Amino acid sequence: MLKIAYHPIYTHPLPDGHRFPMIKYELLPKQLLHEGTCVEDNFFTPNIPEEAPILNVHTKEYYDSLRGLTLDRKEVRKIGFPLSKALVDREVIIADGTIKASAYALQHGIAMNIAGGTHHAYTNRGEAFCLLNDQAIGARYLQQKKLAHKILIVDLDVHQGNGTAEIFKNDASVFTFSMHGAKNYPFKKERSDVDIALPNQTKDAAYLQILKNTLPQLIKEQKPDFMYYLCGVDILATDKLGKLGCTVAGCKERDRFVLQTCKDLDLPVMCSMGGGYSPDIKTIVDAHANTFRLAQDIFF
Repeated sequence: MLKIAYHPIYTHPLPDGHRFPMIKYELLPKQLLHEGTCVEDNFFTPNIPEEAPILNVHTKEYYDSLRGLTLDRKEVRKIGFPLSKALVDREVIIADGTIKASAYALQHGIAMNIAGGTHHAYTNRGEAFCLLNDQAIGARYLQQKKLAHKILIVDLDVHQGNGTAEIFKNDASVFTFSMHGAKNYPFKKERSDVDIALPNQTKDAAYLQILKNTLPQLIKEQKPDFMYYLCGVDILATDKLGKLGCTVAGCKERDRFVLQTCKDLDLPVMCSMGGGYSPDIKTIVDAHANTFRLAQDIFF
């Protein structure tokens, strides 16, 4: 059975101007239930995890400052959200969702988090709406528990996974691959193990050809026993924060190729949703829902 992390705190209300991106976390599970892609049993509720998995990735000083709400103004400004206990709890619970979904993926081949993909969080700071790096925390958890050894992180959000690249920059046991918009945030990029920076308005055919030429070869070379997939839908031409030119159909084909590749190779995969900021919320929800529809069709 497909297991999906969801918690009502994912839709934690923020000041005016921040509500729209958050509402997708409320609407997406409703859509999946309404159309019959999922049933209630597909969803599980994460909670506040132990500190140890988080401190395997983030410095104690930074995490204590987050929990104590003592970050300075400059640090809060880089995060982009007003700091509050509810916001920090939300991020911690998202990380727990990814930890638990990682374990489910080992059982069922795939598992998902309605939220997550907080790839701009560094070891010692938050950035761009990301406080804790959920997939990095999940990867370290699996390794510490000896549930996985070599991990591949495939980041197909429109923004480079700069925090993830920094966290694993000297670690050969986690291979980072980011395919993103060259002119998108972050403007000062970190170095992933493989970075593919795409020009503005890259469309479906070029995008998919590059991905199909790259991912199978990486898997063949690196021989991972677990994969994280950050499947942001901000590669769409309609996205307010992205500069690529993909369609919803192209985004769906991207997800189909990635998930089918994992299924064919018997490679467990955990998916975090990442970004999506098109003006029409229906476009965002449909593009994200495609990932879950494909997971059901391919794996179950």
